[in-house]
Amino acid sequence: MTLAHSLYGRLLAWLALPLLTLGALLLLQAWLEARATADRAYDRLLDASSLAIAEQVQWQDGRLWLDLPPAALEMLAGDAQERVFYSLVDQQGRHITGNAKLPAITDTHDTDDAPLFYRDITWQELRLRLGIRQSHLEGWRSKERFEVRVAHTREGRVALRLELLRGNLAGILGMGALAIATLLMAVRGALKPLTRLRKAIRTRDPRTLAPLELELPRELAELREALNDLLARMRRVRANQERFIGDASHQLRTPLAGISARAELALRQTQPEQWHTALEAIHAAGERSARLAMQLLSLTRLDNPEQRPELTPLDLNDCVRQAVRAHWVACHQAGVDLGADCSASPVLVAASDWQLQEALTNLIDNSRRYGARRITLGVLSHPPRLFIEDDGPGISAEQRLAVLRPFHRGRDDGEGSGLGLAIVDGIAHKHGARLSLSEGEAGRGLRVELDFPETAS
Repeated sequence: MTLAHSLYGRLLAWLALPLLTLGALLLLQAWLEARATADRAYDRLLDASSLAIAEQVQWQDGRLWLDLPPAALEMLAGDAQERVFYSLVDQQGRHITGNAKLPAITDTHDTDDAPLFYRDITWQELRLRLGIRQSHLEGWRSKERFEVRVAHTREGRVALRLELLRGNLAGILGMGALAIATLLMAVRGALKPLTRLRKAIRTRDPRTLAPLELELPRELAELREALNDLLARMRRVRANQERFIGDASHQLRTPLAGISARAELALRQTQPEQWHTALEAIHAAGERSARLAMQLLSLTRLDNPEQRPELTPLDLNDCVRQAVRAHWVACHQAGVDLGADCSASPVLVAASDWQLQEALTNLIDNSRRYGARRITLGVLSHPPRLFIEDDGPGISAEQRLAVLRPFHRGRDDGEGSGLGLAIVDGIAHKHGARLSLSEGEAGRGLRVELDFPETAS
């Protein structure tokens, strides 16, 4: 797993982003400070050099005259061997003396308040720093103004900037390394509770569903409580499964024990008529056992949260007609009048065909087994509704919720297993439908209704 797909890597990335941004800003500030410091240092040298030259300017023979001291230029030529230029210009802008005719600065003003100006210029393909000092000579006859222009190449400034930047860079890198080390330790320390939670889950017995007891920070404590809630639901599900398995074992054991007892009794008989009677009883018990096994499989499939039926548009009228055709022969042989009351127009719902057939099969089988002589399947359109009504003994109002639980029979003398209505209720939940039980026509029998949600045409 890469860092990009791990919580550790994501935390490092999000925390390192502002740290890198701060480091970039510190580097930029260090560069700007180094440049400003180097410029201030060399501008002061320009100031001192121009001042030393200006102090040597004199008035002689009716013109400006300069006796240049060597130190005035040597102070600008450092270890980087910069090239230094100077020029003396009178108030008319005429070049008097110097080793170069340096350009003027056009945006300056002749004011004593600002006697010195600095500019970065390009002159004869050389990048220079130019300083211009405005000064004057005062005598008892006249006042002569002049300019001292001094410029030098930038090698020394660049070297000083890099030297200052290297000094600041060492400190910044040291602080960056310390910050990264602190960040790594902080992230590891913050994730230690998560590591403890992971180890606690991995070392648990997979068969135990006991709640987790582990001291964790508030954020992870919420995760622990969510896990404990999940474990509690799983304990309830397991308890229901164990109870269901116990009830199913009991329900299957009874007919199987009856089959075994009937077979053992038949083996002791010698008359063919007695064998025939025993075989009929064994056949009936086998059919009940097979029916019970099929119902148990259906209920198990419905209880599986991962199993989701594929819902397609179906006409409830077609489902009712198909159920009547499938069960008409068996009901006719049992003396039960099975009929259908369909809607005049199609009633479409989103449903699973086999599950609706399973629900109708269980409802018809329940009505037939509990003594109904007339069973009617019907469809209503507003809202989409599927119903089955019989004239049997019905179910009392206080028992109608209880019979939806597996293995709960409304009556003890019937042949049912107590799973039919539980299966129908599970199918209703899978389809988002509402199951309701009520009295049949004229207060007799049972009416079961499935109200489906409206489906767009």
